[in-house]
Amino acid sequence: MAPRRSADPPQTAPQVPQTPLSRLAELHGVASSYSPSPDRTVAADDTALVATLAALGVDASSPDAVSAALAAREAGTRERLLPPTVVCWGGQVPAELAGLPDGTRLRIATEQGETRASAEQLPPGVHALHATAPDGRTADTHLVVAPARLPTPPGRTYGLLVQLYSLLSRRSWGMGDLGDLSELTAWAGRALGAGFVQVNPLHAAVPGAPTDPSPYRPSSRRFADPVHLRVEDIPEFAYADEPDRLRTLLERAERLRESVLHKGALIDRDAVWEFKREALELVRAVPLGPGRRAAYADFLAEEGEALEDHATWCALAEVYGSDWHTWPQGLRDPRSSETARARGELMDRVDFHTRLAWLTDAQLATAQRSARDAGMAVGLVHDLAVGVHPDGADAWAQQEYFAAGMSVGAPPDAFNARGQDWGLPPWRPDRLAASGYAPYRRLLRALFRHAGALRIDHVMGLFRLWWIPQGRPPTEGAYVRYDAEAMLAILALEASRAGALVIGEDLGTVEPGVRETLQARGVLGTSVLWFERDWDGDGQPLPPERWRADCLATATTHDLPPTAARLTGDHVELRDRLGLLTGSLEEERAAAAADTGEWLTLLTRLGLLHCASGGCPAVSEEAEIQAVHRFLLRTPARMIGVWLPDAIGDRRPQNLPGTWDQYPNWRLPVADAEGRPVTLEELAASPRLHALIEVVRARSGGGGGGGDRGGGDRGGGRAER
Repeated sequence: MAPRRSADPPQTAPQVPQTPLSRLAELHGVASSYSPSPDRTVAADDTALVATLAALGVDASSPDAVSAALAAREAGTRERLLPPTVVCWGGQVPAELAGLPDGTRLRIATEQGETRASAEQLPPGVHALHATAPDGRTADTHLVVAPARLPTPPGRTYGLLVQLYSLLSRRSWGMGDLGDLSELTAWAGRALGAGFVQVNPLHAAVPGAPTDPSPYRPSSRRFADPVHLRVEDIPEFAYADEPDRLRTLLERAERLRESVLHKGALIDRDAVWEFKREALELVRAVPLGPGRRAAYADFLAEEGEALEDHATWCALAEVYGSDWHTWPQGLRDPRSSETARARGELMDRVDFHTRLAWLTDAQLATAQRSARDAGMAVGLVHDLAVGVHPDGADAWAQQEYFAAGMSVGAPPDAFNARGQDWGLPPWRPDRLAASGYAPYRRLLRALFRHAGALRIDHVMGLFRLWWIPQGRPPTEGAYVRYDAEAMLAILALEASRAGALVIGEDLGTVEPGVRETLQARGVLGTSVLWFERDWDGDGQPLPPERWRADCLATATTHDLPPTAARLTGDHVELRDRLGLLTGSLEEERAAAAADTGEWLTLLTRLGLLHCASGGCPAVSEEAEIQAVHRFLLRTPARMIGVWLPDAIGDRRPQNLPGTWDQYPNWRLPVADAEGRPVTLEELAASPRLHALIEVVRARSGGGGGGGDRGGGDRGGGRAER
């Protein structure tokens, strides 16, 4: 059974006595305790506090060091005129500026090149503010002027959710690609009336042998992975030399595709990339025409240093391996003279990787244009991973913004006594604020460029993250606070500029006030049917009218069992085979059956499923899946998501949290109820798929019709990766 939603308790929870170390930690945004349940408060380990403070540049290694750091922090707070970043919502003068001493003079240099002496009526943007107080104190700060709310959905809409790599067509090279995505959006928009297609993170992966297949541990979140390229769609492909060599590559790619579709092979990202890289080397040798060269030059100019850093890392990784910590000392610094010299020596390879980034960006643009041309109200929904791989390009190029020796994860709770370590280095909140959130702004701008919406994985990370010192278990971590107001303001600013929606994955442990703050700023939540229960009451399935409206409502996600598996209990059998059950097989079966039975009973009572009370032995699994989606349509949710594998009865989860080699996470093609891989062309002709879509389309208003409003605000459980 899925874990229930939990939240930090109110202020009446037991308090941990404060010490000088814990006081120092709190002053730097490091929580000295956390509450895994409403009746329990756990003090953070002192060793974790010392290590976390050290990662923030604060020495707390001895009592004397703590005393000195406390004195310095308190003195700095008293003397500080303004924080490094100030937020101005919807044109309202922020409290920090209103509270300045009388007579303080302001000079504001706007993004638009104007100079102002007042914070009133400023245009949206991140402006440079200089303040001079009468007592001689000065401050230079970043002033973020953001709209009060993000864009809202254009009425109610429904769409498809899919892991792109898993969606093979008859033209794929062994995994789904951006050509397949363009076909999917065109078909879903025109033939199905869908308003959006949500995909997994397409971020660039860390190359290796084998490559980590998880899209949630990327090398770079800013640049997409060229493994997703449809090579034949590149204009220069038709003019490449060595046609025999290209023909051989196409034949090898066809065999790879057939092995996945017809011989039970897993998706092999490394093999796909091996073939594509060889083909791309040939394509890259074709001279660009004048127009194409001008477009490439514009891309290079627009992306600037960030692209150069990314391509340099890729080129150096070809020579020295993908873990930059093991490179020669001078090359570990992206700004060193040694790196500059190596970049010059490897300029041909650097250009190859910048070219791939440009080509991938162009095909992403084509996929979003295809969605909009097909009438989709939203189009592509891209996914932003929580963080990046510690060995990858972003961690190398942005070292000053990452907390050295730290990893992001989750603390122990009632459902995971050992906690979780996701192996992702966290951003330093102090460095982000000092820069005006420059890397965060650039990241969002790149992702919004070809997106109608952005899903933010673990959106609670805008407020706080659980930091774990390197080499320590997740139990010995601490929560570190981020300036959520600034993070949300930057998000609202960039989303509004792009005219895009934002969906926050807010499942699992959510501290009080977070969902309300996100909703107030226009960030949609995520509601998964099986987790929506009356946790504050009798624990029964939550009636549709009590669901919140500002959310994306779905039956499942990539981290959860497909709906068919949950209905049949196959997910329990799978976990038993892999040794993942915490109780006996009989107990887990009974719990899962009871959970499903309660939902089927509610569906029956609402007239969405016609069967005997308490179960549906005579009703087909397909009818039950349709009833589940009819229920979603009864809720006021503004967006309804259909997990594409659900449409054909797929029983295998794409990712099974808690496994590594035991299960083929992120390597399974979309398949039917018998486990037979199904191509995009077969999906388009599937009677079962069309029957489900007719159910959804009939009540959702297609791609952009109006929907209901209102509903309660309830949460759900989370299966962590």
